[in-house]
Amino acid sequence: MNRTLYGVAAVTTALLAGATACSEPPKASLSAPPAAKTSATPSPAPKERGFTLVASGDVLPHASIIRQAKADAGGAGHDFRPMLAGARPVVEKADLAICHMETVYGPKEGPFSGYPSFVSPPEVAAALRATGYDSCSTASNHTLDAGAAGIRRTLGALDAAGIAHAGSARTAAESRTPAWLKAGTAKVAQLAYTYGTNGYPTPPGQPWAVNQTDRRKVIADAKAARKAGADVVVVSLHWGSEWQDAPDDVQLRLGRALTASTTGGRPDIDLILGTHAHVPQAYEKVNGTWIVYGMGDQVAGLMINYSGAHDMRGNQSSIGRFTFAPPKAPGRRWEVAKAEFLPQFFDPGTNRANDLTAEGAGHGDVRDRISKVVLSRGAADDGLVMGR
Repeated sequence: MNRTLYGVAAVTTALLAGATACSEPPKASLSAPPAAKTSATPSPAPKERGFTLVASGDVLPHASIIRQAKADAGGAGHDFRPMLAGARPVVEKADLAICHMETVYGPKEGPFSGYPSFVSPPEVAAALRATGYDSCSTASNHTLDAGAAGIRRTLGALDAAGIAHAGSARTAAESRTPAWLKAGTAKVAQLAYTYGTNGYPTPPGQPWAVNQTDRRKVIADAKAARKAGADVVVVSLHWGSEWQDAPDDVQLRLGRALTASTTGGRPDIDLILGTHAHVPQAYEKVNGTWIVYGMGDQVAGLMINYSGAHDMRGNQSSIGRFTFAPPKAPGRRWEVAKAEFLPQFFDPGTNRANDLTAEGAGHGDVRDRISKVVLSRGAADDGLVMGR
């Protein structure tokens, strides 16, 4: 697929306000494309091409997931590729694929930990790349679980794997730049923010280390990205209420405000991707822009909800797939010509991801439940369909 990363960086830090709670060749290059050679005869402008974007939910390696990755590696390091293999056929076919890396990484030799303070093996990054991901949001309530060192290790491992990232930063300069990506002929900017960090303060002298949600700042960053040349602006938000199928009032209010922001009649944000709730939530077209309130957990161990019970919803998710078409006229937005969702199930018995739209996938009851939730706010009326 033709996709090129323009850069790898996080976005500007935002203060909390206005919201509460390696088996295949790389598909992208971290270097900018070479400058075109000059010619006495100007070449005709290339025809613009659309692209497909897929996005998936939280990668949350609990202790059981780490043990499985160690077993899959034969005891030598950790191999997360087998558990993600079920998602690969969907992810690798997209022109642009975005994940959410909820946890931070430890040193290669460990130690590692699961809940409540997550420190994951850095081999996760290579597995994400092998699955086909091009960029990951890294702003979450667990971004500061291992302080500044955790951020450095995480972003360093993503860099080494060739994955762009947005949401956390090692330097102030890095925090001021979106993740720049190329898909089709579009220049895409990804921004990412979290509602909070579980009470962990930002490292001393590093208020920019993780982007915390502020409505005005998100809009300002989106406008800046557009001014810098973004054809499509994607905002990843770690938000919502855990274990709640429906989006909460904060999500609804913030979603309306962000999608209502325009410059010169053109929306400042083209797609919103939500994570954090642990369960799939609805998709909805608001002010002409698609919002995924929550994709659920793509990778997670068997989880316990607030009632103290094992809750299989914590292993259910959806992959969103959006086909963007070039503007119909100069100054217009890139339109989502097709919107799809693909129900997913991470089996905590086998620790393997399952695409529930694949032939013979089984778990029809889980697929139907995810579909009901995803379509619960009328998205089918705006054209959202289950993908294949």
